[in-house]
Amino acid sequence: MNKKTKWGALAAVGVLVIAFGWLIYGGLDSNVVYFLTPKELAAKGEKGFDVPVRLGGQVKPGSVKWDEKALDLSFAVTDGTGEIAVHSHGAPPQMFKDGQGVVVEGRYGRDLVFQSTSLMVKHSNEYKAPAKGERPAEMYKSLMKSQGT
Repeated sequence: MNKKTKWGALAAVGVLVIAFGWLIYGGLDSNVVYFLTPKELAAKGEKGFDVPVRLGGQVKPGSVKWDEKALDLSFAVTDGTGEIAVHSHGAPPQMFKDGQGVVVEGRYGRDLVFQSTSLMVKHSNEYKAPAKGERPAEMYKSLMKSQGT
């Protein structure tokens, strides 16, 4: 290997190392979606607004407002110390209810309302099949009625 080829190979390796480092430390940060609790999101202040976030906690009992016709859902997520108002459009998962663990993905607005683009419920890994003759669609209707919505 002559001197010119050796320096060319070193320069190519150097460019690759710099590009790889930028992807890991610079470019990746703008694509990461952080998981935060309501207290942590509120504590971020200005840095918490209008950035993609996953917010986790429990649905605050008594906070659910569901408009079945408009598919409009509002509720509060709490971690026991903090609370964030959440707005979601679309039907919630069937297991959604007061006190249920949830993870919502979206953005926290300057109006202090978290605009959810995705709503997931957290549940145990135990599956309980519906009782004989019980229809899941009817269970969903009774769930929403029990919440006063």
